[in-house]
Amino acid sequence: MEGRIVKALSGFYYVEDAQGNVVACRARGKFRKEQLTPLVGDWVEVALEGGTGTVTEIRPRRNHFLRPAVANLDALVVLASGAIPVTEPFLIDRITAIAGEQNVPVLICVNKCDLEDGTELARIYTHAGYPVYRTSAETGEGVAELGAAIRSRVVAFTGNSGVGKSSILNRLDPAFRIRVGEVSDRLGRGRHTTRHVELYRMAGGTYVADTPGFSSFDTERMELVVKENLQYAFPDFAPFLGQCQFHDCAHMAEPGCRVRQALADGALEPTRYASYVRLYEQAKEWKAWEQKPR
Repeated sequence: MEGRIVKALSGFYYVEDAQGNVVACRARGKFRKEQLTPLVGDWVEVALEGGTGTVTEIRPRRNHFLRPAVANLDALVVLASGAIPVTEPFLIDRITAIAGEQNVPVLICVNKCDLEDGTELARIYTHAGYPVYRTSAETGEGVAELGAAIRSRVVAFTGNSGVGKSSILNRLDPAFRIRVGEVSDRLGRGRHTTRHVELYRMAGGTYVADTPGFSSFDTERMELVVKENLQYAFPDFAPFLGQCQFHDCAHMAEPGCRVRQALADGALEPTRYASYVRLYEQAKEWKAWEQKPR
């Protein structure tokens, strides 16, 4: 059979077929030899025997992340807030850069608009070219529009702690709280429990990735975007790339830099360029041996 891995737990991979049936599977030993680990979200081939199966092939991935261990996302929803806790633009930009390198579309959700309208954050990311949704988990404002944007897609939600990810998900589908709660109770989730990743099916055929610690997207432990690729992970830089005086321009202090000229002209947001510089400086310190293969 063919299907998608919707859960990974304790060495088992739970594969859902086109009819919604889920089969518990082990992975063939060849994956270990090839240093290839099946991930939640992978499309796979399964050999069935009795009521269990074996994952025999992993289809090519469109994208994948190491932390959280998930593949083939259709979109990443970054939640932010202009109210306490206020989201620092650098956190958003680091996540969007990681997603951009993997060619995963990003949606920006500015939540808690009942407390602070989020105008500035919405302006920055609208100007940068991202779809922006202003929501309130408390009043329901904007939630229907966000739900329509992710309908029938495989998505992950991330953002700094306290911005209301769980509240938004429960507004999108009240059953989400029940399903996640059941799994948490069953696993006895806590600081030292087994790590577990799962895709939850929500209303409208949407799948949402959930994992312990997912809310922070674990950006401090994820590999950085290498400095040579970083410019391509900022889609708002794209109209100006290839127009600099020097073909290897890093857009830092070189003369004739079209990106820095765009910044001076107001075509780029200052916070976005500041994040690029900060990420570039971090990437320069990243040693070659630390660069994990994709």
